[in-house]
Amino acid sequence: MGGSLPPSGAAMTWRADREGGDTKTRKSRRTLELPKLAAEALRQHHTRQAVLKLKAGEAWQDHNLVFCTSVGTPLDASNVRRAFRKTTRRAGLGTTWSPRELRHSFVSIMSDQGVPIETIADLVGHAGTRAVYRHQLKPVITKGARTMNTIFGDSRHR
Repeated sequence: MGGSLPPSGAAMTWRADREGGDTKTRKSRRTLELPKLAAEALRQHHTRQAVLKLKAGEAWQDHNLVFCTSVGTPLDASNVRRAFRKTTRRAGLGTTWSPRELRHSFVSIMSDQGVPIETIADLVGHAGTRAVYRHQLKPVITKGARTMNTIFGDSRHR
């Protein structure tokens, strides 16, 4: 996901940080509505990132990334794992978690909330677990955002 957050609060997965910039498969391309809490967190992150960009000055390399180093360059896997361990330690969860487990946790939460397996498969881009094939042109998948909004509530009304 690159660039700024669209006003709709959707995350577009149409390109990847891979050779050629394409997603792993054509079926990986999708647009997901974000839960309100996540959309607001990304807006705040974007504001903090603007401050970092000013602080970096001429050292800033604009790659149009949402998550990047303090000078705008892409993060490598070790950067991500190190930052994730720091976050889980601060949250009191220890340091044995990996970012990959977020995907598994998301699937478990969605399943526990009664979201159909076909919808979960759409959300995580895992065509192999789809029980029903549906041909849609650039759908915005909203069920995950609606479920997370229900679980965590609308942050604007807290």
